[in-house]
This record gives sequence, structure tokens and C-alpha cells, in this order.
Amino acid sequence: MPTILGQNQYGKAENRVVTITRDGATHHIKDLNVSVALSGDMEDVHYNGSNANVLPTDTTKNTVFAFAKEHSIESAEQFGIHLARHFVTSQEPIHRARIRIEEYAWERIETPGEAKHSFVRKGQETRLTQLTYDGESWEVLSGLKDLTVLNSTDSEFWGYVKDRYTTLKETHDRILATSVSSRWRFNWTDDAQEMPDWEASYARVKQHMLRAFAETYSLSLQQTLYQMGSRVIEECAEIDEIRFSLPNSHHFLVDLEPFGLKNDNEVYFASDRPYGLIEATVLRDGCEPRIPVDLTSL
Repeated sequence: MPTILGQNQYGKAENRVVTITRDGATHHIKDLNVSVALSGDMEDVHYNGSNANVLPTDTTKNTVFAFAKEHSIESAEQFGIHLARHFVTSQEPIHRARIRIEEYAWERIETPGEAKHSFVRKGQETRLTQLTYDGESWEVLSGLKDLTVLNSTDSEFWGYVKDRYTTLKETHDRILATSVSSRWRFNWTDDAQEMPDWEASYARVKQHMLRAFAETYSLSLQQTLYQMGSRVIEECAEIDEIRFSLPNSHHFLVDLEPFGLKNDNEVYFASDRPYGLIEATVLRDGCEPRIPVDLTSL
């Protein structure tokens, strides 16, 4: 045979599940986009078309919705753990399950009355998680994307390499803005360990990430990235590794002199492309990097 089968997986992608928990007149909402990928003994279906080892993708979809009822959704991570464990332990041919989840946040619309069942979609970040289980060990990656942040001062950029093509002027007061995409890896890997509080951990990571961004007097976006990652690792004992992808959302001062006006760091042109892209991983000392370098593959 001139060819052989390489890595393969299958499942149902982007199962959109919304749950409403009714606590009297007070309701709670969870809004997830769940993707299931299964791998194992799948040679026969690829080579011969035999479906004897294939759990239909429609069944994986149904399982997502059934588990939303049977287990509820405490957190994206916990829900993914329930799913991954089920697929690996209930199906002998399945050796590995990977669950990817996007969570969309809602906040309650406060009203004078007692009813608390109205919500508005938050316009901030999308929460992410990926759970991988092989029947023995876990890998839990959580994260976020599209968290847009901006410092209107306390940022400089100067002293860089210049050659014949350099036109950028040095600055000692600039806007620093980015849209944070980040993944972090938990050191919880097996059921014998105490499981983290996933909801509290996410809130803590985001809080330290934002505070480090705000409190760092930045001489480069790379420096800010490292301070954000270091703050998370130092303050969150359950996390060993964090990776960032930070586009530098450039804001250029507009030349107002043709109109007889002085622009004293007040009016900017926000350029969405091209943009500098700064990416790096921050690790707890002694730990090995495991988060894929290309975050788009997640």
C-alpha cells in the first residue's frame, strides 16, 4: 500500500447549547458553543468504510444537549470534563476525546421589580476552554479572545533598530491598545488531584491580566505581555503556563496643522491593519511549554 493513515479525529463541531436555571423568579443563563473531536481505532472506517467503531456525530451532538440537562453547566471546564470522560469510558474504540468550548457571557438587566429573567449580551471577551482526556490523564487549557484594552498614556517606544527603510518616529507618550487572545494551562492532570474552582480561577486570571496591563509603565508591548503573564503565574498557583497573542492596535496622531490646529496628543487615527503582532509564552520556572505556538490551531 503506497499510503498509510495518519492522525485523524471526528465529531460534531459547534453545538450551540443554552441553559436556563430557574431559581424562583431569578434565572441564570449559560451560553456555550461546544465542539467534540474523538480519536481511536478508526483505521477500518478510513480504509474499508466499515462503521463498526464509529459513534455517529449526531450522537455526540445529542450527548451535549442531554448532558446539559443531566449534569447542568456549572462551568465550561466542568461540562467539558463530563463529556470527555463519557466518550472515552463508554466507547471502547475511542481512546482520546478533545472538547473545545466557547462561552458567551450575559449580564442581568436590572429592573425595579422582583423578576430577574432579562439579560443583555456582554460585549467583552469570549471565554474559551479545551479539555483533552485519554482515559488516564487530563489536559485543561482555558483562555479568552477579543478582550480589547487600551492605555491612553504611560507607554513609550524608542531606542529601536533603524535602517534605511525605517520611517517610524520615536515616541515617549503613545496610546497602547490591543485585543488580547490568551490560553493558559492548568497543572491539574488527574482525578486524584483536587480540581480547581474553574469559575473563580477564570475571574482571577482575567483580573490579574487586566491589572498588570493597567499598572505596567510600558516601553514595549513585549514588556507588557511578560508582565501580564508573570502576574497570572505568580498569583494563580493552579496555572503553570500562559500564552498570549497581542496585536498592536496602532493609533497615529492626526496632522491637524493644515487646518491651523495643534494636536496635543488628543486626536488619533485608529488603524486596524496592518498591525504588529506580539506573541509569547510565560512559564512557571521548571515547567515545560505545552500550549501550541499557533493559537489559531485551537
